[in-house]
Amino acid sequence: MVSMRDLDPSASPLDYYGYELRRLREAAGLKQAQLGEIIYCTGSLIGQVENTKRVPTRDFSERVDAALGTDGHFSRLVGLVLRSQLPTWFQAYAEMEARAAYLSTYQAQLVDGLLQTEAYARAVLGVWSEENLDARAAARMERQRILDRENPPLMWVVLNEAVLHQEIGGREVMRNQLTHLLALRRREWVQVQILPFEAGAHAGQPGSFSLLRFDDDPDIVYTEDFVQGHMTANPQALREGSLRYDHLQAAALSLEESAVRIARVMEERYGDHPEPDGHTVA
Repeated sequence: MVSMRDLDPSASPLDYYGYELRRLREAAGLKQAQLGEIIYCTGSLIGQVENTKRVPTRDFSERVDAALGTDGHFSRLVGLVLRSQLPTWFQAYAEMEARAAYLSTYQAQLVDGLLQTEAYARAVLGVWSEENLDARAAARMERQRILDRENPPLMWVVLNEAVLHQEIGGREVMRNQLTHLLALRRREWVQVQILPFEAGAHAGQPGSFSLLRFDDDPDIVYTEDFVQGHMTANPQALREGSLRYDHLQAAALSLEESAVRIARVMEERYGDHPEPDGHTVA
């Protein structure tokens, strides 16, 4: 078992979190089991987090802050911890994503990560390995917090219609995911268009990509291959990416028609009868 003096708080955000949890718990005169009882978990779980064997969740962190009176210390720290669970090559993009004023993305195969339900995300992330799946899924959900900020980025998403038909995680997971997409219509800063099958050949055929625009920094184009992601602020790449995106938006269904298409796929493929506003009818 890792002892407190064996933990190097500078080694990683997770090590720092575990070090701080043990230090402040002991300063409060509480044993692991006692703190666990207060925040409705086991003392074993407290020990696993302190020894970096488990990645803390945001809910866990908020309950620890309340129990120890640490004024949001762990709630602030957990964001760094969860971001550190993202693939190393993706972390730089996640930082830029969190700073962007405008996000526009075309997705050819999957719902964009910022719009995924947790169950859908787990199904996607668990394809190759379920190792550390809880932490990886929590990290993806943490990214979505930027959409709940007081001043969220404007996000415009074009999804290939194939995304709606590709059954990820089973019928129930897909029903809930498509319901979530419809419910996003209540957020004026998130807009979703569907690129329909009948669009034929289109500007997004080379694959998925995203454009990030900033108030004070150069704009960025982001693409991925099966190994890693690629960011560039090259003016020519930005010009081509912007032009491709304009063509995709023009070829896609309108916002209203897109909602109708999502609802229709839910009814025909997944057995629900939703209204375009996201409510399901009997």
